[in-house]
Amino acid sequence: MSGGLPAAAFGGRADIMAYLAPAGPVYQAGTLSGNPIAVAAGLATLRNCTSDVYERLDANVAVVGRLVEDALSAAGVVHQVQYAGNLFSVFFTESPVTNFAQAQAAEVFRYPPFFHTMLDAGVYLPPSAFEAWFLSAAHDDAAIERIATALPAAAKAAAEAGPPA
Repeated sequence: MSGGLPAAAFGGRADIMAYLAPAGPVYQAGTLSGNPIAVAAGLATLRNCTSDVYERLDANVAVVGRLVEDALSAAGVVHQVQYAGNLFSVFFTESPVTNFAQAQAAEVFRYPPFFHTMLDAGVYLPPSAFEAWFLSAAHDDAAIERIATALPAAAKAAAEAGPPA
């Protein structure tokens, strides 16, 4: 929305949004609402999102998702890598996760050591087992190689993790 800069936005049904100024009587403002620099950055980002960019993004997601699956399988860690377009999540469970209760039932205790081992290797993952991984078309071969290099140790850390006492 803002090309990586801070911004704020909201939306709703047309009948509700019609209450807001300038069309309606309700004035709404916020520190980051409509920031012209952030909006310009967002527009520039959208204008540069070509089909080539999305192809690169989808390819990056497929490669990294497969690397995660391979590393966890090699370490003997039960897992699911689930995709939603070009986002994916890793769950330490045997069955696909389709709701929050199933996500909570996964072996979430495996995520902190996995996360911290990746972080120690310079790979910044979402800090929670309940968040999606976001890649970008800017992830080049060197970045993907760094992820690939860090994954075996992180998978091993996840495999060695035990449930809380």
